[in-house]
Amino acid sequence: MSMSDAFDAPRRTADRIELDPVDVGGCASKDTMNDAARAAGKSDILDQYAADYPVGPHDQPQSMCPAFGSLRVGLRMRRTATVLSGSACCVYGLTFTSHFYGARRTVGYVPFSSETLVTGKLFEDIKEAVEGLADPENYDAIVVTNLCVPTASGVPLRLLGKAINGVRIIGIDVPGFGIPTHAEAKDVLAGAMLQYAREEVMSGPVAAPRERSDLPSVALLGEMFPADPVVIGQMLAPLGLAAGPVVPTREWRELYAALDCAVVAAIHPFYTASIREFEAAGRPVIGSAPVGVEGTAAWLQALGDVMGLPQAKVDGVKDAMIAACKGALANMPIKGRITVSGYEGSELLVARLLIESGADVRYVGSACPRTKWSDADREWLEARGVQVQFRASLEQDIAAVEEYRPDLAIGTTPVVQHAKAKAIPALYFTNLISARPLMGPAGAGSLATVINAAMGNKARFDAMRDFFEGVGTEHAAGVWEDLPVDRPKFRKKYAALNEAARKASEAIGT
Repeated sequence: MSMSDAFDAPRRTADRIELDPVDVGGCASKDTMNDAARAAGKSDILDQYAADYPVGPHDQPQSMCPAFGSLRVGLRMRRTATVLSGSACCVYGLTFTSHFYGARRTVGYVPFSSETLVTGKLFEDIKEAVEGLADPENYDAIVVTNLCVPTASGVPLRLLGKAINGVRIIGIDVPGFGIPTHAEAKDVLAGAMLQYAREEVMSGPVAAPRERSDLPSVALLGEMFPADPVVIGQMLAPLGLAAGPVVPTREWRELYAALDCAVVAAIHPFYTASIREFEAAGRPVIGSAPVGVEGTAAWLQALGDVMGLPQAKVDGVKDAMIAACKGALANMPIKGRITVSGYEGSELLVARLLIESGADVRYVGSACPRTKWSDADREWLEARGVQVQFRASLEQDIAAVEEYRPDLAIGTTPVVQHAKAKAIPALYFTNLISARPLMGPAGAGSLATVINAAMGNKARFDAMRDFFEGVGTEHAAGVWEDLPVDRPKFRKKYAALNEAARKASEAIGT
């Protein structure tokens, strides 16, 4: 064809995207990824996740990538290497966030292309990477994690084997379409490690932990402020018990000590896979935690009942702890209406402590699911008129702020942002509430300083709101000679185009 012929050729019809506003699926929708994973042989694990981490009443809370949770658990463990297999953008985001939160470890990454994904070469690449990393001089274990696309494509990490060169290999699938929150992904890895350690114990002698008490121990399930296990240990000592390891652990040998406990305290009640491993090892489990006056008394009583301790001994410790907690709470009262929301799993415990401190708590939202281990806390709160919402969505948390107009909103970043825009003082749960002791006398009153200081800033928020009054909001934010005209149809159109482009970019195998 000559150049002139090319210019004279009919123009190609422009590409167009036909959008159906009712169609919320797509080539990379959650359902499509789930179906692909099941077709690739992942049905068993997805069924297990669905049983362990049930969703509802709505589908899935808005949270960061679930794999962040399991990644953090691995990065905190000594002599443990971490390898991720997933889309490059996902791995970048996960490693960036992990290092932002203080990780000082290299994260291994096995990239893939459409060819390596569909031909099975990706698995061989993972195997080669792990074999090169498995040095017993440096590592006790290597954690290999499939993210969404490798999981949906059926990459079989189970075929890596139990160990390479004496280094344990823990292969897990942590897809965003199978695990609701990053908090529960912590349980995925913790449970997998406990299962591996339990099987090792059943097979023969294992390495002794660095520290081990001669007293029967209480394993503590769920991440907590570093001082809390110490405080719990002080409460347990008069009962002839010791605080055992905190699971997730910081070292492989601590898993053996955790499994060797006399009883498990499900401080964070959503660690379903971990509880299953403890129960398989014959260990009883108690829920709730020693928080506040009534929570501490009930927890000590439950512990005494499970352990068969003399009631007189239990009563003596309860009386001492109740007096100490009452004194701490009386010295640091909290006055004001508060809403609480978060995704750590300890939201109900925090609400209990706030109420015993004198606060008027109207709403507690947790992104984690309801389990029987949280029933005691839920029942205690509901008996005091508190609305408790499991699997809380951002919209529900914000609706609670709007309905109850609290003096302080405790929540996730977008909840805090919304509250402050309304001139309501707010605190980020993870960094400002979880970073304080909650247990026993040390926890009683520990929140009061930050809570009261935040509520004391109400006048500053009012002054800021008044100062910026009249500058507009949303599309009209700023100072204008001619106020911009809102174009909701345009926003809707381009939101749909962006969503279609996003789904296309995440398509399996691209």
